[in-house]
Amino acid sequence: MGLEDDPELLVKGWLLREVRGSWIKQRRYWFVLSQDSLDYYSGPEKGARRLGTVVLTNLCSVIWPDKQSYKETGYWSLTVYGRKHCYRLYTRHFNEAVHWACAVQKVIDTKAPVETPTQLLLRDIEENKFNPEVVEHIYQHNPILKYTQGPLYAPLLPFPYGSADGKGYGPVREEAVKLFHCLQQLESAREPVPIIQGVLQTCLDLRPLRDELYCQLAKQTCCTPQPHTAAHLRYWQLLTCMSCTFLPGPAVLKYLRFHLKRIQSQTPESEMDNYATFVGEALDKTKCRECVPSWEEIQMLMSRQEMLCTVYYPGSGSCQLYINSHTTANEVLRRMQEKLGLQESKNTFALFEQNALWEQPVAGGTLIADILTSLSSKESEAPCQWKLCFKLYCLLDADGISLESIEYLFLFEQCHEMVVRGQLPAGEEDLQALAALRLQCIVGDFSTHAPCPPLDQLFPSHVVEARVLLSLSAAATAASRGPPPHCQLAVAPGLLAGAPWSQTSAHKQKVEQDLRLRSWLKEEAAAVMSAVVERWKGLAGYSRADGMAAYLAIARQWSGFGCTLYESSTGSFSQKLWLGVAATSVSLYRQGEAEALESFPYGQICSYGVKDSNTFKITAGDRDLLFETTKVADCSWLTPPPPPRPLPNA
Repeated sequence: MGLEDDPELLVKGWLLREVRGSWIKQRRYWFVLSQDSLDYYSGPEKGARRLGTVVLTNLCSVIWPDKQSYKETGYWSLTVYGRKHCYRLYTRHFNEAVHWACAVQKVIDTKAPVETPTQLLLRDIEENKFNPEVVEHIYQHNPILKYTQGPLYAPLLPFPYGSADGKGYGPVREEAVKLFHCLQQLESAREPVPIIQGVLQTCLDLRPLRDELYCQLAKQTCCTPQPHTAAHLRYWQLLTCMSCTFLPGPAVLKYLRFHLKRIQSQTPESEMDNYATFVGEALDKTKCRECVPSWEEIQMLMSRQEMLCTVYYPGSGSCQLYINSHTTANEVLRRMQEKLGLQESKNTFALFEQNALWEQPVAGGTLIADILTSLSSKESEAPCQWKLCFKLYCLLDADGISLESIEYLFLFEQCHEMVVRGQLPAGEEDLQALAALRLQCIVGDFSTHAPCPPLDQLFPSHVVEARVLLSLSAAATAASRGPPPHCQLAVAPGLLAGAPWSQTSAHKQKVEQDLRLRSWLKEEAAAVMSAVVERWKGLAGYSRADGMAAYLAIARQWSGFGCTLYESSTGSFSQKLWLGVAATSVSLYRQGEAEALESFPYGQICSYGVKDSNTFKITAGDRDLLFETTKVADCSWLTPPPPPRPLPNA
């Protein structure tokens, strides 16, 4: 009986296998799949020589056929990964490739989970944790649980055999071994922070490695020959950073807590005891981070210290607060309100990520450490200053703000931000008046020696640009009608006709146009600034309080004053809109227009919520309105709670 007649074989047949030598080539072999392995032979006849085998366990994996491989080679391929070998197999028939892949995967799925020696020992320790003698015996007779100076040749936990995940990493099993090598480098590294940051980044990208790293760190902090040296404390420092960044799985977490208590009992009142206490407390608070800790945060964690966070507020003020890796935006918000005496305010406040041109509210549950890391990376990508700001979010009681309170200053400064960004619809006369009042508030009475800020800090720049573009459009219209006879230019024959512009000439023409446009913008800006200064001169004698009151009086003329604006779009309108969230209603405005297109009092809104990260949904009566916005919206921050409704009359 030949191999093709063996009843115990699940699948059998000819396949091409990729063979690597001095060059890659494909050879034809007879493959057979049994309940325990995938083997290949020189042929199907009885007595054919077996040339190779992959023992199938639940850690093996199969890569299914894909079109890209077929386009490149003309063959459908599947790949089978085993502990020692990887078979890349080819066939010209798609159905045959899928049949083999399904059959191999079914065999793998029937296998019991593989447990490593480390997993078995952790279970033994958990079962005997109240019997110190048995636990000590386990540690003494199993070096895999204890510190080693030698390399690690296999992971402590089971990982599937397979290829890289496409993020620039190798197979997870190989990355686990590389992690241990990085840990050992910490002992002699002059600057440990880059290594720690790199290890944490790997665990952020490859989630399965988090438990592995915790096990490796428990191993390297157990039975250390010189536990109090700076070199060996590096393991504790990395464990501290890990405990504030990622949580281990339940089984590893149980073992880690046991390990920490054991270290504390063995080395009381030592640095290791202090680190173990810190790690244990951190594990009670940690949620999975979105970013790897920054350089500064890692340095603070290595010394178990808190770090300073600067929070800015309107009017060029700032507060410095101590935060840790677990501090949320809501906590900082509460502390800022306490510091500035705003606990009793009826208005809502929020933290914002902000630069000169853009801002975004921070959701209440967000970790401040992640925000600071994100702002730092944004600054490295673009040359603009990012900062964390504390600001008014929604005015629920604009009339109740005391003129002497810092909240009134917030209102004034944020109103001016809206004006400069073009979010407050107003005519040019009002905008010039607002710019003059702003100068009076920040500089005082006009003087030729008084420092004057640039126009773009006083007046919306898009208005200046619009005036220039309007002038250009008018000039172009006039030119299209043709100049009067006495203004026509004499052009040399053949200069334009039949003489194509070279690329250099076209580029030169574009540069000249840009220079002319800049010149016109400067002239227009100078004209606007001159008009603003004339108005400023007429405000002599106005106090700062008078100027602020007059400024806000003009701004209050807009019906949407005090609402939180979101740049948005909806299917009903093609152009960009403002979604304004106010104390009593949600309104929709065309950008630059004072009157609302539609307004929805809270009494008419049946429900509202965030559909996804950029879509806000309102249900008013029988209408469902979806608004696309670039700002990530958190429902509790986006919309203030509706005011309480009066009870019906008896």
